[in-house]
Amino acid sequence: MTGRRIIGAAMAVATVVGLAGTTAAEPAGARDGGADDVDWAACPDDVQGAETMECGTVTVPLDYRDPGGRTIEIAISRIASTDPEARRGILMLNPGGPGGSGLRQPADLVDLGMPATALAAYDLIGMDPRGVGHSAPVSCGFTVDQDYRGNLPPYAVDDAAVIEQAEASKAIADQCAENDSEGILPHLTTANAARDMDRIREALGEDTVSYFGLSYGTALGSAYASLFPENGDRMILDSNVGGTALDDDGHRRFALGMEATFPEFAEWAARRHESYGLGRTPEEVRENYFRTAQRLDERPFQGFDGAHFRAAVFGSLYAESLYGPLSQFWQSIELGDADGVRRGAGDLDLAVPASSATASQGTAELSPYDNMWSAFRAYTCNDTDWPENTATYRMRVAWDRYEYPMFGAAAANVNPCAFWRHDSVGPPVEIVDEGPRNILILQNTLDPATPLKGGELAREAFGDRARMVSVEESGHGVYLYDDNPCALNITTRYLVDGQMPDTDVVCEGSASSGLDLDGAEQRRRDEALARLNR
Repeated sequence: MTGRRIIGAAMAVATVVGLAGTTAAEPAGARDGGADDVDWAACPDDVQGAETMECGTVTVPLDYRDPGGRTIEIAISRIASTDPEARRGILMLNPGGPGGSGLRQPADLVDLGMPATALAAYDLIGMDPRGVGHSAPVSCGFTVDQDYRGNLPPYAVDDAAVIEQAEASKAIADQCAENDSEGILPHLTTANAARDMDRIREALGEDTVSYFGLSYGTALGSAYASLFPENGDRMILDSNVGGTALDDDGHRRFALGMEATFPEFAEWAARRHESYGLGRTPEEVRENYFRTAQRLDERPFQGFDGAHFRAAVFGSLYAESLYGPLSQFWQSIELGDADGVRRGAGDLDLAVPASSATASQGTAELSPYDNMWSAFRAYTCNDTDWPENTATYRMRVAWDRYEYPMFGAAAANVNPCAFWRHDSVGPPVEIVDEGPRNILILQNTLDPATPLKGGELAREAFGDRARMVSVEESGHGVYLYDDNPCALNITTRYLVDGQMPDTDVVCEGSASSGLDLDGAEQRRRDEALARLNR
């Protein structure tokens, strides 16, 4: 959920190839809802795919309790409908996080092969939510040499490690408060981001908005569908966190997701034991995971300890395309190959651990993940209440380490939300089950970050407003980000023709183990998947 990952681990980034001229942003003609008040212009140079899109800003209140007070600018992007005659409206997008920049997402969807009928039906609207990217970005001041492991706390090997992490978490909460000189952090909530979406709808002159949100983006979409039920058109919630926030329960479900998804990788690795040597059977691969993690707990290698290793494995379960780089990295650890470990860390986009000396000194250079980590922390801490007593975390870490031994002691560990110094500007949004039946829930049955339980919770909460498509696949992301033909066809049919399934649907897994793509196409798909902010 998550920058490139909650934990800062992702597949290697490749260059996005420019899109064909037919997808370049051009005005799509008159809008049914009224005039378009956005001044469209070239996108910022640091937005990949900028040459295929146009960008603008929408002014919104910083505090919706004071709508006439201070304002901020929300950056949006657009790839206009390819056929004004077939155009239905706008499809707003969110890639997840919280904290993920979405300005480039329209270009991503075109790269991923979004059907031409869908590209004709909608203007694709990307956005940087408030506090993110080009929308009043926030900063906790995370530096490149700071000993901060990202948005997932480290695996706690014992009770003392929980206490140590509590001290580190309090320091991070204090650091965020001290760096919030603009006073924006308290206003980063999913409810406010949903209100911003409606302001964008108004600015674009639209009566309704369709939506495609992934991972945390399902929380944002759920909030919008609940705050503005009559303003939503066709809503796609893909890989669900289970509510309108990435809350404490959703955070702990990372452990459930890893336990459920790891057997898929273990079977893959066992079939390739002669190459990677990780185990001849899935059971042996699992046992080797615990041995390697424990050995690194006791004797870190090249700065990577057991917590780094567990996080790397968790993050690499997001897509089968990461199984090979993970296996190579793991094998290098087993062989004591320092160069291979460093190379593998680069392939997985793992932050190389700072030495204790440099970590204590720090530098003034901001981490490239600073904004993403800061926004993630603000949204998660502001949206809901978190336990504030360290004893609570100590008890549940002990329990989850037993219940979910692979990753439970990380997902349940204390994080800065326990010590957050900002008071939320409003209560979390409750899902509303009264309104149009326009919510299509997509969910892989095996997903490390948003396990099946999240989709089931969303389906139950929305009641008859929703239908759920459960896909018997492993990984994070369904529509376009995976290759299940059943789910692809159902979702496209709904977006283009409005055909909502009469009942919930189960899609069988694809017969093939992977996509038949050339190298460039696979790199583009992998890069887009990496930007799902789990």
